[in-house]
Amino acid sequence: MKRFLIVCNLIFLSACCFAQADTAAVNETKRFQGGLRMEYDNPNTSPLSAAAKKNFKGIHFFPFNKKYVVNARFVRTPKEKPFQMSTSGGIRKTYIKYASVFFVIDKKEYKLNVYQSQDLIKSAEYKDYLFIPFTDATSGEETYEGGRYIDLNIPQSDHIIINFNTAYHPYCAYTDGYNCPIPPAENRLPVKIEAGVKF
Repeated sequence: MKRFLIVCNLIFLSACCFAQADTAAVNETKRFQGGLRMEYDNPNTSPLSAAAKKNFKGIHFFPFNKKYVVNARFVRTPKEKPFQMSTSGGIRKTYIKYASVFFVIDKKEYKLNVYQSQDLIKSAEYKDYLFIPFTDATSGEETYEGGRYIDLNIPQSDHIIINFNTAYHPYCAYTDGYNCPIPPAENRLPVKIEAGVKF
């Protein structure tokens, strides 16, 4: 009987932990979506040009889906050298491949590379900032053909939570005048990531 109660308690605690994790991801997603909409709606922070504002139809999102909140294995790549990442405006920006992340969606493992801007790390505010530009099977259909981005901070362990529900379009999806990094070919996912921002 005692062993049974211990097992029941463990199951209960595990369920609570998963529920808390789900709640945290939902709250994170809501804050992210609200902040992004506010950025575009506020005339003082909107990245849109005057011409783009006339045709802008707002920021839209896929419904929250917890299967796109993944616990990824974070493998650092310390021997990488800086390289020039292409942008939509034709100029190149200097990044370094900081790590690769490995994660599972629908029982299949996928990989994305994680990059660090060599310009942003000069600022104390962004010294821990990492960046995942990616495309997937929604790109050019439900989402911007030039891909979407996810922002991360350097983790303290060899795992990191990636919430695809916070994936967003670069400014170039809605307006001109920007040099938005183009996701490298190795960061194309062969499946639909129906989470985050969409058209």
